[in-house]
Amino acid sequence: MALIKKVRGMSPVFGENCYLADNATIIGDVTIGDDCSLWFNTVVRGDVNSIRIGNRVNIQDGAVLHCLYQKSVIEIGDNVSIGHNVIIHGAKIHDDVLVGMGATVMDHVEIGENSIIAAGALVLKDTKIEPNSIYAGVPAKYVKSVDPEQTKDMISRIADNYLIYAGWYKEDS
Repeated sequence: MALIKKVRGMSPVFGENCYLADNATIIGDVTIGDDCSLWFNTVVRGDVNSIRIGNRVNIQDGAVLHCLYQKSVIEIGDNVSIGHNVIIHGAKIHDDVLVGMGATVMDHVEIGENSIIAAGALVLKDTKIEPNSIYAGVPAKYVKSVDPEQTKDMISRIADNYLIYAGWYKEDS
């Protein structure tokens, strides 16, 4: 069973049809929407500031979400995939975004809708990523614009797949 912990008088709040892996950790001021999945070894730590997660968000194995005390929060829109071993620290991520495996997204970053952060990218503090773009590298730099329909289709497919995967685990519980 996932570790769900109250801290500073705040308890996580969950929407409908969420899957939490047995060793996922969700702490404090965290609100998670409907149809979300938090996978193995994921940590969503809302102890020092708030974390708001929209609908149809999958946070894959080993990801860590945290903030700065009184300085940054996390806001994640709908239909977002956070890849394996990603670190999100105090950033805003709009709808229909893919953050690739092993990427790091620092405080006060804003990622526009229909965008992709490549695997292993390091998005530095205060970076503003325009909608419909791909960023990659260390530090992350603009690579190219992408067709919003193509990006949205791929990102939705990943979100759909993670709803299916979560269903497998719920069936066998």
